[in-house]
Amino acid sequence: MFKTNKMDLDIKKDLVSNWFKLLQDSFCNDINILEKNKIKFKCTNWKKNSKKDEGGGEYRILKGGKVFDKVGVNYSEVYGKFPKNFQKNILGAKKNPRFWASGISVVMHMKNPLIPAMHFNTRYICTTQQWFGGGMDVTPSKKDGLEKKDFHLTLKKMCDAHNKNYYKKYKKLCDEYFYLAHRKEARGIGGIFFDYKKDNFEKDFNFVRDVGVTFQILFNKMIRKKLKKKWTAKDKETQYIKRGRYTEFNLLYDRGTKFGLQTGGNIDGILMSLPPLAKWK
Repeated sequence: MFKTNKMDLDIKKDLVSNWFKLLQDSFCNDINILEKNKIKFKCTNWKKNSKKDEGGGEYRILKGGKVFDKVGVNYSEVYGKFPKNFQKNILGAKKNPRFWASGISVVMHMKNPLIPAMHFNTRYICTTQQWFGGGMDVTPSKKDGLEKKDFHLTLKKMCDAHNKNYYKKYKKLCDEYFYLAHRKEARGIGGIFFDYKKDNFEKDFNFVRDVGVTFQILFNKMIRKKLKKKWTAKDKETQYIKRGRYTEFNLLYDRGTKFGLQTGGNIDGILMSLPPLAKWK
């Protein structure tokens, strides 16, 4: 059992940030294999503050592939103080603005419009309290009931291995979170979403690792299943419209976008989730 002294907290930070970095490498390796190593990621290292050490990260973006129109895999580890106007909104930061945060986020926009856009992120945030957050969801531009069923069954199986209540709870949170209130519509077919997960570090970290591994299994399976399926210009137009909705959500509602901008994150890394081309009508 972990005790809450400074040394143990530093160990926890190292364990989590190292896992996120390992996951970034593993995801990118799989993406390279899907692209048959014919196109490379553009990798950019960045620092939160050029004048003093406040951490930073690396974002990797691949564009114009045979499989991916655009995919971004972003890792970060940042620390410092929250701005005064932001700290009151963060758990454990009202009286002490100091924070540490590490995370990984992935957004996949596919060339084949029959394959859904996919999103994943996990994070660990430390203020005077510490917690995990994250999840995954998919946004198809064309309905596929069997794909949706298989996706959710896989998530339920993974969640049930940890706690029988997790799937129902985190699916509901995902449905509520990924909702475009101004359009009164869901962004996609859901998934799981969790935040402020801080009951037990060891159990919570095990769950977070499983979420990452499950996403890796799922994106490989879903992409390979439809990779060679024929699609039409009409299918692509439908995808562009759906990407417009995706863009609206990320700019209007996404907590990760707001958190990154408020904490001095890298702009290009934060906005990597935006599709390369979207349309409105």
